[in-house]
Amino acid sequence: MYINLKAKNYIDISDKIIGDDKPTYFIADIAANHNGDIQRAINLIHLAAEAGADAAKFQHFEAQSIVSDFGFKALGEQQSHQAKWSKTVFEVYRDAEVDLSWTAHLKDACDAAGITFFTSPYSFDLVDIVDPYVPAYKIGSGDITWLEIIEYIAAKNKPIMIASGASSMDEVHNAICAARKHTNDIVLMQCNTNYTASLENFKYINLNVLKAYGEIYPDIILGLSDHTPGHSTVLGAVTLGARVIEKHFTDSNDGIGPDHKFSMTPSSWREMVMRTRELEISLGGTEKKVEDNELDTVVLQRRSIRYCHDLKVGEIIGKDDIEVLRPCPNDGLPPSKINDIIGRTIIRDVHSGEIVQWRDLH
Repeated sequence: MYINLKAKNYIDISDKIIGDDKPTYFIADIAANHNGDIQRAINLIHLAAEAGADAAKFQHFEAQSIVSDFGFKALGEQQSHQAKWSKTVFEVYRDAEVDLSWTAHLKDACDAAGITFFTSPYSFDLVDIVDPYVPAYKIGSGDITWLEIIEYIAAKNKPIMIASGASSMDEVHNAICAARKHTNDIVLMQCNTNYTASLENFKYINLNVLKAYGEIYPDIILGLSDHTPGHSTVLGAVTLGARVIEKHFTDSNDGIGPDHKFSMTPSSWREMVMRTRELEISLGGTEKKVEDNELDTVVLQRRSIRYCHDLKVGEIIGKDDIEVLRPCPNDGLPPSKINDIIGRTIIRDVHSGEIVQWRDLH
């Protein structure tokens, strides 16, 4: 059974407030796109900042503590997105490791670029090692059932983002309950964990899951961790209430490595942010009214009731005596008043084309 709690919906990460009425928070996941080169990683941080990212995220793991070489080889042929890798799964993860000596330098580079540094640590030891450098944590979808590490990270008393790819609602709920033992500063991110960059993946994104998350967890910030091309899913997610967006980031989709193909580039990232900012403005409020920038068009585009020929004092208005045409000045009568006008007596001479006014009628 899922229980709704009173909404809070604000999280502070490095003095940036994330919440329902705040700008969308964009995380550039550099992941393995550093290609084992710290200078490349630093360059990507600056490119992400210039493109409008709020944070640059890395993934701290050691191959032997995240994947089993024996286990993957026992599966036989490499599957899904891994099928295109020229190296074994273990070798790819080993090549993608972030050298622990980089951590302070990556944090400094983010500080210099004016964005936030954080990471996804994939072991208890790594959580403790990166903790002095990060203001928040991200739990990858693959660890959503590892409740022990979710609790361990949540106990650091920092905001925690939980991706929910390839999981059931029960598994999501268990993860949320584990995190809530220590913190309420949670971002729950809808996600699909297919990394093939196929256009077929759009039908599996299920953005409407965000509606369910919002109903079940009204006190939790919603987000999207996405691996589809472009930014259409981002605009949909923001419309449905997501306020944190994570996408992979690189400088070229032609790079060699597991993450480049489905990553955003500086130009596509900048476009995503710009379109999202336009969307945020356009979402507006829930009150339906005539807006300030429509006041003129109320006159120009609405029809008013007009006399279609001259009438004399004492004549009775019939349907054939009037027509409805634009514009409708402020003292004009809308077509919805026609039945109130027909059968009324003219009390002054009127001319064809004039608007009908109550003062003309008895």
